[in-house]
Amino acid sequence: MKRLAVITVGKTHSGKTTFARSLEQKLNNSIVMDQDNHGAFINTYYRNLQPKTGPNTLKHAISQLIVDYAKEQSDCHLIICNSNRSRKGRAYLLEQLFPANEFIRILVHFDVPDHILQTRVTNSQRDTNIFRSASNFEEVLERQNADSLKEDVVDPVEGEADHLFVIKDCGDVSDTIQRIIMIEKDIH
Repeated sequence: MKRLAVITVGKTHSGKTTFARSLEQKLNNSIVMDQDNHGAFINTYYRNLQPKTGPNTLKHAISQLIVDYAKEQSDCHLIICNSNRSRKGRAYLLEQLFPANEFIRILVHFDVPDHILQTRVTNSQRDTNIFRSASNFEEVLERQNADSLKEDVVDPVEGEADHLFVIKDCGDVSDTIQRIIMIEKDIH
């Protein structure tokens, strides 16, 4: 039987983590894979091992290990909570890690206006121990806005995965969770 792979897409403070945790509570036999947790773990215990510049290959290796373990050693539905804004990165997840013959792939795009995100990061109380090269979430949002000009950083489109849900505000969250639960019930 296929499992769900729910992949979030969105900028910092768009609601990805809150959504993922809510979905995990309502979707039986599911687990959240959140790279922020992996970053905090590394910064707490292995700060000197991570690369000083470029991609955080240590964080990606830990995330890969956890996803591989969950795929091979459990039958859990996987909720991948990260920004996943690069089309190439999503293609890797959808085609290599979560192939269509094993998973029902669901993208949840958090399309929250920048002025709302700016307010959220300005007032953020979230722990910054997840950072390697930023000092606060305002810097992260600035970088993500600059990245939006890159060719590969694009919003997901219909057909990219088996299902695409777009969340524009808090009111869309509950409906999206219910629709994902219905997809899971349909595979039983």
